[in-house]
Amino acid sequence: MRTDTPAGTTATGTLPAREHLPVGAAGPPVLDVVIPVFNEEKDLEPCVRRLHDHLAATFPYGFRITVADNASTDRTPRVAAALAASVPGVRALRLEQKGRGRALRAVWAASDAPVLAYMDVDLSTDLNALLPLVAPLISGHSDLAIGSRLARSSRVVRGAKREFVSRTYNLILRGSLAARFSDAQCGFKAIRREVAERLLPMVEDTDWFFDTELLVLAERAGLRIHEVPVDWVDDPDSTVHIVRTAVDDLKGVLRVGRALAVGALPLDRLARPFGDDPRDGRISGVPGGLARQLVGFCAVGALSTLCYLLLYSVFRAGAGPQPANAAALLLSAVANTAANRRLTFGVRGRERAVRHQAQGLVVFGIGLALTSGSLAALDAAAGSPSHGTELAALVVANLAATLLRFLLLRAWVFPDRRALPRPRPTGVSAADAGTDGAAPDVRTAGTALDAGTNGAASDAPTAGTTTGDRR
Repeated sequence: MRTDTPAGTTATGTLPAREHLPVGAAGPPVLDVVIPVFNEEKDLEPCVRRLHDHLAATFPYGFRITVADNASTDRTPRVAAALAASVPGVRALRLEQKGRGRALRAVWAASDAPVLAYMDVDLSTDLNALLPLVAPLISGHSDLAIGSRLARSSRVVRGAKREFVSRTYNLILRGSLAARFSDAQCGFKAIRREVAERLLPMVEDTDWFFDTELLVLAERAGLRIHEVPVDWVDDPDSTVHIVRTAVDDLKGVLRVGRALAVGALPLDRLARPFGDDPRDGRISGVPGGLARQLVGFCAVGALSTLCYLLLYSVFRAGAGPQPANAAALLLSAVANTAANRRLTFGVRGRERAVRHQAQGLVVFGIGLALTSGSLAALDAAAGSPSHGTELAALVVANLAATLLRFLLLRAWVFPDRRALPRPRPTGVSAADAGTDGAAPDVRTAGTALDAGTNGAASDAPTAGTTTGDRR
């Protein structure tokens, strides 16, 4: 799994706020549509000309069509070269290795267009969905966009076998990786360039699982994925090997699931600020993510309490109440700290994990003092209390310790470092930095989208056709 830092970024840097692409400015095309091909000498020319005619007639921004040849062995390279020479806005790229993901990575990484898209050469997707696909990316509303053949309003013509495979694969993704997007493998997607710059180095697959891995990582990082219902007609001459592709996809699911489970991916590089209002970064007195953290903490706490009571009952059979309580609380505390670290406070990776566990043990000591004190008080008051009475006393003591545990975890063990004051750049006064000495809004170099339209119409497309949009 790739974890290297993209050039020009830092491990702790985050994405800037999304912005609407400027209209009427000079610069590269706004949209670069990639068509990956392998031995498509017959279909390539009519499909490219049809796509070009459609974009020229309906798309209000500058565009480019890039044919990415995946080591074809027929006349495909010559057809692509002829199209690039004769059709304005078309270019051809030759790769000596196969793989749809490899082709998309090569073109997207080198493209200067602020919005990057791709579609299959057979044009199975109705081209009228292309503008609704990229409009939310141009407007700054979303980070990625996908066509969905499984949306309620989609109209799809394909065989029963492909329908079964597609829906089964979607269920596997939902069950194993908790994916919420509806169609990972539809060959009709788009992404903003600054997101691709951060996301592509983390994607390992170079073939058909590339799409799924890209979407899963984007969703886990909290990026917004826009879905467009599409009309789609299956290509009966498709050369995709269904069984081999399915096996490779399942291997990819296991690999990505394992990487996510151990926190091996630096998804914090893909974080977005909340909204584009500059006031959002200066709101004081409002803890970020408090409601979500409380829900996660309660869920982890409920499971930890059940685990603790079960362990106490097991240890109590062979030891006294105090040793049984200490052993059960110690084991459940280690598991509780690890679960809260990942699920409640969103800390990934192994960095500072030992320190977090050590701090968690201090919190454990406070809980131990409260629960041990309750057992001692119960024993002094009741003499020889029943096992049920002991459990009831422990539950009450744990409830009393829960609030203190949450506050200590949130404020001391897992503080929100994004809320800490940032050092002011040298030579910047407090007045220049903003009110109350806040740091100025600094954007990562190379991510501001300043590309325009090459003389295209000034009316920006709206995202009014959005369905299934998700945060």
